Amino acid sequence: MRHHVIPALAAALLLALSCSSENTLHIVTTGDVHGSWFDRPYVEGGGTKTSLMSVSAWVDSLRKAVGPRNVLLLDAGDCLQGDNAPYYYNYVDTAGPHLFTQIVKYMQYDAVTVGNHDIETQHPVYDRVAAELADAGIPFLGGNALRTDDGEPYFPVYKMFRRGGMKVAVLGFTNPNMKAWLDEPVWSGIEFVSLIPCVQEWVDRVRAKERPDLVVVLVHSGTGEGDGQVLESQGMDLLNSLQGVDVLVTSHDHRPYVKEKDGTWLINGGARAGNVGHAVVHTQGRGRKAARQIHGEYVRMDKSKVDAAMEEHFLPAFEKVKAFTLQPVGHLAMDLRTRDAYMGMSDYINLVHTVQISAPGAQISFAAPLTFNGTVKAGEVIYNDMFTIYPFENQLCVVRLTGREIKDYLEYSYDHWIQTPGAHVLNISQGANARTGAARWSFVNRSYNFDSAAGLVYTVDVTRPAGSRIRIQSLADGSAFDPQAWYNVAMTSYRASGGGDILIKGAGVPEEEVDGRVVARYPEIREMVYQYFKKHGTVDAALVGNPAILGAWRFVPEKIVAPMMAADMQLIF
Repeated sequence: MRHHVIPALAAALLLALSCSSENTLHIVTTGDVHGSWFDRPYVEGGGTKTSLMSVSAWVDSLRKAVGPRNVLLLDAGDCLQGDNAPYYYNYVDTAGPHLFTQIVKYMQYDAVTVGNHDIETQHPVYDRVAAELADAGIPFLGGNALRTDDGEPYFPVYKMFRRGGMKVAVLGFTNPNMKAWLDEPVWSGIEFVSLIPCVQEWVDRVRAKERPDLVVVLVHSGTGEGDGQVLESQGMDLLNSLQGVDVLVTSHDHRPYVKEKDGTWLINGGARAGNVGHAVVHTQGRGRKAARQIHGEYVRMDKSKVDAAMEEHFLPAFEKVKAFTLQPVGHLAMDLRTRDAYMGMSDYINLVHTVQISAPGAQISFAAPLTFNGTVKAGEVIYNDMFTIYPFENQLCVVRLTGREIKDYLEYSYDHWIQTPGAHVLNISQGANARTGAARWSFVNRSYNFDSAAGLVYTVDVTRPAGSRIRIQSLADGSAFDPQAWYNVAMTSYRASGGGDILIKGAGVPEEEVDGRVVARYPEIREMVYQYFKKHGTVDAALVGNPAILGAWRFVPEKIVAPMMAADMQLIF
């Protein structure tokens, strides 16, 4: 039995439907769901969570309250990565229709936009999903993704709908900064162009051709600051410049946000089905000159209220993913705590470095903690733990760098990680939680860009000014480190593509040279970690912490660092 909870805003506008010249349309949006399709945990002891099961219950109640023809359900991208379920249906169980396609058909989504993490799954996956969605009449939109052979859009650009008594155009665009996130083979044959002026050009074309009553633009781009400086977060840039758009949906940055300007509403519902974006469009009169009112909001989902019929329908799929998740991989002799990587060398980051530097030809490894605060307990390791150790589908690349570039790379990384000691040694600040408003401490910069190195012996002097903290003593085997020599450095495909700006702004590698510096490509790093466990059976601290392979590094002077680091970690966690 489904839950029928009528949203307050919907109930307040129901009266409008009784008048033939008045119409109300509800636009409901999700984004950055990242595979949060199931509300229940795969592993015993895990808690329930918001998911598309919760969203379905909320949308179902809305449709029952206002009528299905008065609701438009849209997703702003990053659907196919981030959880065990999409991984399983991307790469393991590929015989039938993709589970994502089945879910959006069941929920009666009207359109979906392509996200950068959808492209990350590689051509066989996103091409397959795009074809399945097209067969279901659901466009996988990406108007700024252009074919390199003829310049035409690789994905559909828009679709027209008759909803809420209006002719509605929905246009979709993906993140233009794909080259900074992903290695070229992942998006071969596609060029991604800036949303400005691409979106406006398409809006003008669609308005001239289709003459819609309402225009919705659905972008997989962060809200941003509106300063025109950040290619992957152009939401506010669009809000400040677009003409002829009624609702602008943003995503990518996982930050719930609503803003109105000159009659256009920008709505970002956040991530992982924690909220939905909700715009209510009320018109009075007929035709394009009808009086119009729009109100936007984001609505928190209740994880305790799920679509029970949907849950039952997809139970067999859930059980498949659960069985895959629980399969034994090996054993750990010690706990792995990802947070330990912020303080220096740790068993967790040592494991990642050891796997990476084992790639043929690699002499040095760069790696960052990709799970903010996760733990894998000592004892039996199951496949689910692979997602804690390595949550993304990044491939491993080996990149040629000079010794000077390596040193500058590390300076840039640590300059964003730590600060010259004052009140703190970690680069942290206190702010309000985006959802609750409560004060909390957090890193100023993204912790997944806090790269350390293996294969070197070096220190990081926190008392030195930014740019002069790194002292490299030698390679791990004790041989001299030469600033003029060339070295093979193992790193993620995200980093090798310029992600986090460390290669370009930090090491100073010219952007046009980045692709040419890659000398080898290997499988996904998570798969390499999995194979490492299968090979060794039991993984202990000595196995992943061999100084002859990893070298060593530490923060100095330790008398200053140790107490301040402990205090800062206490604030963050």
